[in-house]
Amino acid sequence: MSTHSPAQLPDLPAFFTAHYYETITSTNDVAKDKARAGAPAGNLIVAGEQRAGRGRTGREWTSKPGNLYMSLLLRPPGHAGEVAQISFLAAQALSDAILQIAPNLEPQHKWPNDVLIGGAKISGILLESAARAGGGVEWLVLGMGVNVAHHPQDAGQSTTSLHTLGIRKSTPHSLLAALAPRLLHWLDVWQQQGFAPLRMAWLQRAQKLNEQIRVRVGGEEFVATFRDLDGNGNLIVELPDGSMRSIAAGEIFLPHN
Repeated sequence: MSTHSPAQLPDLPAFFTAHYYETITSTNDVAKDKARAGAPAGNLIVAGEQRAGRGRTGREWTSKPGNLYMSLLLRPPGHAGEVAQISFLAAQALSDAILQIAPNLEPQHKWPNDVLIGGAKISGILLESAARAGGGVEWLVLGMGVNVAHHPQDAGQSTTSLHTLGIRKSTPHSLLAALAPRLLHWLDVWQQQGFAPLRMAWLQRAQKLNEQIRVRVGGEEFVATFRDLDGNGNLIVELPDGSMRSIAAGEIFLPHN
């Protein structure tokens, strides 16, 4: 595993301490090692290629060269439920960055942490953390993989990439240059103002808001109408009988999936 100077990366805001690796097992694994060694928030691991990338629930995340693979170490205040809101923050920052480099695209958010374009997934977001004795979170690693040059063909769902969408001049570094300031912006908003402004911004790009979706919670699956996010980031759906239900953890599926 070879590391290279941050000079190989774009200029980033002062908050970030960047480390670049040509090839790596997983950016999250390296970031977690740094967290356990006491590294401060802002340490950023970027890789050209991952040999053992993964997504939510341990799914493999295809990690060939040409895409953006990164993990950011944070040490946020608050309990585990609150810091889970960072997944919404990451999605919002990424959709902001995509619009900055490609204003003609229309990124949308799919609960809990996907960014889609034209109904196809363009990114993966993975949070991993360690609890602090007595409550709270000792550290949190925000891992992000974004399809820039290519996308998996066998992901079990529709996927896309910036190049497939016609944004041929985009590179992992140009995307990171747009993404890093937006991450810093939304981190500041979240820390200073709480989840409310982030929730409102996320909902403005929410796919299928006020439309029917399929929801899977554990072994249960049902159809409901996506109505809102609550103040914690839980999914609020309306059931066919008119009652409302709050979903803290699960998956949603869109009608064409």
